[in-house]
Amino acid sequence: MTDYQKLKLMNSALFFPRINKEESDVAEFMIRFLICNVFISIIIGILLLAKHLLKNSLTNRMHYNLWFLLLGLLAVPFIPVQPVHFLHIFTWFGNLKNASSSPIGTVVEETSPVVQSNTANWMNDFSISVSRKTPGAIGLTLCILWCIGIFMMIVLIIKSMLRFNNIKNSALPLQNPAVRRLYRNCLDKMHISKPIPVYSTAFLKSPIIAGLFKPCIYLPIHLISDYNANDIKYMLMHELEHYKYKDVLANYFMNIVGVLYWFNPLVWYSLKEMKNDREVACDTSVLKLLDEDTYEDYGNTLINFAQKVSLTPFPFATGISGSMKQMQKRIRNIANYHPASFRKNLHSAFAYIMIALFLLGTAPILSIQASENNRYYFNENNRTITYIDLSDAFEEYNGSFVLYNATEDSWQIYNKEYATARISPASTFKIYSALFSLETGIITPEQSLIPWNGQIYMYDLWNADQTLESAMQNSVTWYFQALDQQTSLSSIKKYVQEIGYGNQIVEGDISSYWINSSLKISPIEQVEMLKKLYYNQFGFSPENIKAVKDSICLYSTEQGSIFGKTGTEEVNGHNTSGWFIGYVEKDNHTYFFATNIQSEELASGPLSTELTFSILSDLELWNAYQE
Repeated sequence: MTDYQKLKLMNSALFFPRINKEESDVAEFMIRFLICNVFISIIIGILLLAKHLLKNSLTNRMHYNLWFLLLGLLAVPFIPVQPVHFLHIFTWFGNLKNASSSPIGTVVEETSPVVQSNTANWMNDFSISVSRKTPGAIGLTLCILWCIGIFMMIVLIIKSMLRFNNIKNSALPLQNPAVRRLYRNCLDKMHISKPIPVYSTAFLKSPIIAGLFKPCIYLPIHLISDYNANDIKYMLMHELEHYKYKDVLANYFMNIVGVLYWFNPLVWYSLKEMKNDREVACDTSVLKLLDEDTYEDYGNTLINFAQKVSLTPFPFATGISGSMKQMQKRIRNIANYHPASFRKNLHSAFAYIMIALFLLGTAPILSIQASENNRYYFNENNRTITYIDLSDAFEEYNGSFVLYNATEDSWQIYNKEYATARISPASTFKIYSALFSLETGIITPEQSLIPWNGQIYMYDLWNADQTLESAMQNSVTWYFQALDQQTSLSSIKKYVQEIGYGNQIVEGDISSYWINSSLKISPIEQVEMLKKLYYNQFGFSPENIKAVKDSICLYSTEQGSIFGKTGTEEVNGHNTSGWFIGYVEKDNHTYFFATNIQSEELASGPLSTELTFSILSDLELWNAYQE
């Protein structure tokens, strides 16, 4: 490390909080998770309204099944494109020392020179530092509170499970001959070939079924002592219906959701309603097995039993018990029960499919990763792709290298994960900023001079009038900001969408939308953009295309030419990302490349350039020393 690099790090430590990538990821996850919960609450409201409007069109079983669609949606925020991101939530606490920031609300703070490598001294690269503000600290604080809540919920569940385990250990196999015969009759009637173990216990008030892999039914001793054949038969049939529909497994998912969304009252209300609908659906399934003249007997069993039961205190068990309000709803259902007609079943299935399609359509807005559109889908079909290992060359850096041979229509890619990840383009976007300005006539290939505004910059090369070539070579940010101001944000948005640049999101300050802000692009897309530029697939003026190409021409020899542009992303005084993109013309071949390196400290455009030249030399495409 050079003396300048050491000094730079010392100054950064004094004026900027140390950024830890895991902390930043966690903060960003939490902010987006809370935003997702706003949409989740709206979706729950719509679902409840739909259930109310269609209460007579949907069967009881379909009312219950709708909640499984919601459970699936609630899992969407926890399905990341990069699985490691979510795991960071649980590994980050060991590294938590200082509050960090999120990438929300970037502002231009200061400029600082990027250290030049020996290989890239023909190309100046300067960066503009951006500051990440308080939402990150807020996100981290909220994440801590969320995790504390999760921990408390888990403690309560474990406590309940330990209580049940004590009951389980004290329970005895069912001995009463009459009840055993009744149980076997129930198994035959319900066509269940595998007997479910039945136990009796003095520590329960109502029957339950528990056990995910080895389910067992537990009957209270007082129920057996007060033997009533009908009551016991109906209760056993009820528990066996829970077994047939795997309601114990559903209980596990419901409890996991309750733990993760402990702070959302609408989610808790939904889980309560799901339990209510489950019991109603279970009652309906039992009624289907009974004769019409026994419906009243089943209802009387619930009425008689309602005075004796209490809510099931165990999170992973299901039973016949419930609140008095739930019991009233179930009894009304029994009193009004009629077997569903074929027409109602058909209407119910159609309504269910429509609601399912609607909920499926909402899934993308709940995806935390999709919400920022931060990954490019690279279609590998009908492509010649070679995935290469350059881990030794990249050493401590994360990142990727992408090379496209236009003549052979073939790709070489190192680290597909990073090659498809969208990040800030930094100064590489100046290529397209120049192109848009040429297309709008703000500058021309013959006249691209913009007078220096008189503001003193810390780079002497910036403190002068600039042409397109000098501004591109010295990465003069104020020059391109002046171009953008005249082009206008609306025109830039139109051009970005027209050429299909990255995520195509141009928002915020016109002076910084491409500097660690809304606009993002992946290395593979960088290569595809360069290819479109080279062959003018944009349909722009050929003169303007040539002017941009000339401005990024780095070196030309008898053996070939190399074109390129660097870019450095600097956040809070730390160089976090370095770009080098371009193409090589050699032996009637054109090779397009993009290199991106990332780190917490030193990842600059010149360092990315040095790495690129090393790779190109190994591939015998360009030798830096031939210059």
